Amino acid sequence: MGKSKRFEEASKQIDRESTYALEDAVKLLRNFPKTKFDQTVDLAIKLGVDPRQPDQNLRGTVDLPHGTGNNVRVVAFAEGEQARAAETAGAVAVGGDDLIARVQGGWLEFDAAVATPDLMPRLGRLGRVLGPRGLMPNPRTGTISTDLGPLVKAIQGGRIDYRVDKGGIIHAPVGKVSFEEGQLTENIRAVVNQMNRIKPAAAKGRYIQSVTLSPTMGPGIRLDLAQFSISAGA
Repeated sequence: MGKSKRFEEASKQIDRESTYALEDAVKLLRNFPKTKFDQTVDLAIKLGVDPRQPDQNLRGTVDLPHGTGNNVRVVAFAEGEQARAAETAGAVAVGGDDLIARVQGGWLEFDAAVATPDLMPRLGRLGRVLGPRGLMPNPRTGTISTDLGPLVKAIQGGRIDYRVDKGGIIHAPVGKVSFEEGQLTENIRAVVNQMNRIKPAAAKGRYIQSVTLSPTMGPGIRLDLAQFSISAGA
């Protein structure tokens, strides 16, 4: 399928042989031809890791200072006091066996799920439903907690999950095209800094190999790595 006229016009504004300072890249992206909807800005970070190795299969969360611009619907698998705390914090649905049965029956109108540790054994029956969609509460993504109120608020406020794919790339939504330039740059730095902090000891050579910024329906803009405080390769 050929590229759209809008995509081609945006591509003409980019020098494919160059890398850009973060602030210049954000300014350029926000000046691409407009679309009828507010596009998500995606960050793609190519890492020098081998995802087949357990200690290099990176996964976790990062809090964006300015959120993603999306209305994140969170459900909480909890009972008693923690159920009430999650509901007060804004969870769209809360419950134990009743919520499990509802999801098992096909209801999936939510973007994230959290749970208390005591509910996890009962969630096993939802593995085939939530697992493939990346919605299963997991300690590695910080979605299992004994204090669900603050967790629900954090996810709604801009906490995102990341996971390295088979090609060693992490994709992360970092806001909307309509965000102010400063908001986008701060969100982007938060994600890159997080990747730098979690560098595996076993990673050899150049760790962060490239960082590319792109809107939903536009070309990628490669960023100059010199502007980030990146750990030296081994």
